[in-house]
Amino acid sequence: MTSIPSNPAHQPAPAAIILAAGMGKRMNSDLPKVLHPVGQPPRPMVQAVVDACREAGCRRIVLVIGYKQELVRDAMRGQPVEYAVQAEQLGTGHAVRCAESLFGHEKSGPGHDLFVLAGDGPLIRSATLRQMLDRHRSSLAAATLATSRIADPAGYGRIVRDGSGRFTAIVEHKDCTPAQLAIGEINPSYYCFDARAMFDALARVTRNSQSGEYYITDVPGMLLAAGSRVEVIDAVPPEDVLSINTPDQLAEVDRIYRLRCADRAALTGGPR
Repeated sequence: MTSIPSNPAHQPAPAAIILAAGMGKRMNSDLPKVLHPVGQPPRPMVQAVVDACREAGCRRIVLVIGYKQELVRDAMRGQPVEYAVQAEQLGTGHAVRCAESLFGHEKSGPGHDLFVLAGDGPLIRSATLRQMLDRHRSSLAAATLATSRIADPAGYGRIVRDGSGRFTAIVEHKDCTPAQLAIGEINPSYYCFDARAMFDALARVTRNSQSGEYYITDVPGMLLAAGSRVEVIDAVPPEDVLSINTPDQLAEVDRIYRLRCADRAALTGGPR
């Protein structure tokens, strides 16, 4: 069982790993998926994720890059981010492990909080990350998942809880029983881990028998089975879960993102 410090208020600032290596095959573009623009003026969608992490207090942000990585580096030039390279696309767990060498200090002992997030979710809110981090620290968890309840959960991993409302498992849509398919609480891939506990578990993750890939979704269940605490918090507004896999979906997310930026500018008296 992972030992987590009992004084979470005095823990160091969190860090973040943002997964940004994918191609985005259905986007009808040669651009890396995370570089498709949102907002006005247009910015790469991954920039919105970086901004949310920064606003949530992250001291270090590592982008895991792969497909046409030089374009991502060029687009993010001048940003205070670091890079890890996923040369071969072998799943989310493999992507996170590609960044492991950059977190030697965080792995040296418990109490180092690490977000793992997708780079193609520009509707992410810093308030959600802060809420997640507060629960993670106050509960002394090894892993905390922020979840969402949506009207149409088709395609998403379901969050299974026990009779007391505690986390039991993430079950991918294709593996769900009929009862699990009826669950409306889904996994939008917002994770906060104790860094040492996460990397220790990742070293034991095996390839998925069907895809041959390694999945970060295996880690919370492994930590739970080892006796560590895993928290779930229903904190992600349904709108924020909107996927970007096609140009039409990008257009819808861009519309929402622009409205938010306009609302924020109206409240603050200036641009986002």
